[in-house]
Amino acid sequence: MKTNSDSALTFTVAAALIAGVTLGSSGSNVMPVFVDDFADRFDLPSTSAGLVAASQLTAVAITTLLLANRAARPGRVRMARQGLAVAAVGFIGAAIAFDMLTLIVASLLLGAGLGAVYAASTAALAGIGDDADKTSSIAITGALFASALLLLAVPAVNESAGGGTGFFLLAVCCLPGWFLVGHLPDGSGPASSPSATAPDSASRSARPSAVLLVGAGLLMAVTQGIWSYASVLGRGHTGMSASVLSAVLALSSIVALAGAVAGPLAVKRFGRLRSMTGFVVVEAFSTGLLIVTHSPTLFIATAVIWQTCWLAVLIQILAAASVIDSTGRWVAALSGAGALGGGIGPLAVGAIMDNMGVGVLSILLTAGTLIAALPLLKMTDAAADTASASPHAQATPIARTTTEKPTSPAE
Repeated sequence: MKTNSDSALTFTVAAALIAGVTLGSSGSNVMPVFVDDFADRFDLPSTSAGLVAASQLTAVAITTLLLANRAARPGRVRMARQGLAVAAVGFIGAAIAFDMLTLIVASLLLGAGLGAVYAASTAALAGIGDDADKTSSIAITGALFASALLLLAVPAVNESAGGGTGFFLLAVCCLPGWFLVGHLPDGSGPASSPSATAPDSASRSARPSAVLLVGAGLLMAVTQGIWSYASVLGRGHTGMSASVLSAVLALSSIVALAGAVAGPLAVKRFGRLRSMTGFVVVEAFSTGLLIVTHSPTLFIATAVIWQTCWLAVLIQILAAASVIDSTGRWVAALSGAGALGGGIGPLAVGAIMDNMGVGVLSILLTAGTLIAALPLLKMTDAAADTASASPHAQATPIARTTTEKPTSPAE
């Protein structure tokens, strides 16, 4: 099959990015429902449920990190399709699992498949079009809409057809995803990945620094940790039912799409560094309040604020990494590090909840968000300097990739 090497942000390319990001991150985005599902099916305490979630998310992360360099070269379509095939097998295994060990093995398998999809899709974000913020915003916004639908559909399927059937739904979703990811840009960016004109030493490096990757991992550990237990905390503190909370989380995700608009606008108005700093601070304190509140109204409000700010921060992180490195290596590596942190997050949050209580958890996650953001803020500042030093950096790779012929085997 013919590969796609065009780097223009067309409708089909946008659909491919949305499908890839949605399915690649589906395990983490739907994790609150999955945690409730297998915790109920196997009568697991918070720590054990966090272990199952961590096994899947860690598999996604390790696979994404291992394939980050490979995803920067031609062959993304085949990588994404192979990943979807493996993930579908894992989803089916999780649906029919009869004990915790089988569930963990299936989680590892589907995590590896999703990691391949995630690496290919996030790497493809870089070098598309001439506006990194716009490309990231479209991909993440579309993925959040699709994820919100899954958050509503999975518990509905579980309630009507029995526990575990939500995994079957995700397996079915891999089929249309297989066709859509065929439109992912399959060409590579320039040979010299980071811009040579970048004033910051990190921008001239072939890959992001360890400190930057740790920051991305810690920030995602906080975010994914609290997200995975949002339904559990909501039921325990506010008395809302699981189905109502699933609807609340889905709707809050849709309302939080305002962050996709506010983020790029804030960048243009205040600059990358100041805008991202503001979103990070608000995100940190809304996270802490979400954990301890007993008011349903306040829980819903803080969930919306938290997700809005997180969405704005995520888009700016991806856009900054795309500006610094148009091959996609930085975007894929940061996504992998974030996924690794996301794998650790549920296990850590579950352990803290069981042993220290939600008060300590609130303080730790608020502080963790602020600390984790420091190296990412530095990267954002470097990206602003890179864009100022080379205002046409985004246009050059597009001109090259439209004339390149990928040497990868035909699909």
